[in-house]
Amino acid sequence: MQEALIFDDIFINKQHMLQSSTIKFLKDLKKNNTKEWFDKNRKIYEAAKQDFLDLTTEVLKGIASKDNTVAHLEPKKCLFRINRDVRFSKDKSPYKTNMGMSIAKGGKVGISAGYYFHLEPGACFIGGGIYMPMPDEVKKIRQEIDYNFKDFKTIISSKKFIAAFGDITKSAEFSLTRPPKGYDENNPAIEYIKLKSWTASCTLNDTELTDKNLVKTIVSTFEALKPLLDFLNRAIEE
Repeated sequence: MQEALIFDDIFINKQHMLQSSTIKFLKDLKKNNTKEWFDKNRKIYEAAKQDFLDLTTEVLKGIASKDNTVAHLEPKKCLFRINRDVRFSKDKSPYKTNMGMSIAKGGKVGISAGYYFHLEPGACFIGGGIYMPMPDEVKKIRQEIDYNFKDFKTIISSKKFIAAFGDITKSAEFSLTRPPKGYDENNPAIEYIKLKSWTASCTLNDTELTDKNLVKTIVSTFEALKPLLDFLNRAIEE
């Protein structure tokens, strides 16, 4: 009998780990990113896709027991298509060489902060937040951080958050060089107000992907992220 975790009377399969064949498929696809190769290996892809869907199903059950705002989501609608949109890209490779799981209250196309798991051999990570929101949402989030910086600081300074992520992502790519209009350089929250995305993530090594505790690892990391998502979504909705 497989070991299971119980979250508020919801059973999740603790021992669901990714199959090594799924990881191998993505590695092989990276070396052979053509329609001809993909068509020849479509059955292997379908098995890998199902494997990732099964993982998503268990992860969704686990986090939904802690966050009822995502309980209505269907696992298959949390996944991304493997086909790339090459219309405006110099890289015409037809397929993504990763699989992504997005769990957000508004779905993949909604305007809300959410959880994300990125499966890519050598570059896997668990994280979430809100990535490059539109100007109206950016304004609301900055205002919420400014008005309630004590609450925001408490969230990102918690032991759980620091243990999982260290800090919010503050790369130059996602931050203004100068304070936005209306904010002073000496504002105690300025380093977070200057951000254009509010995300946090941690990496996974490939050996952890086939570990029996993979579901538990992802769900517990998502739990550490939940207070930040609640803060961001409250800002957007209000």
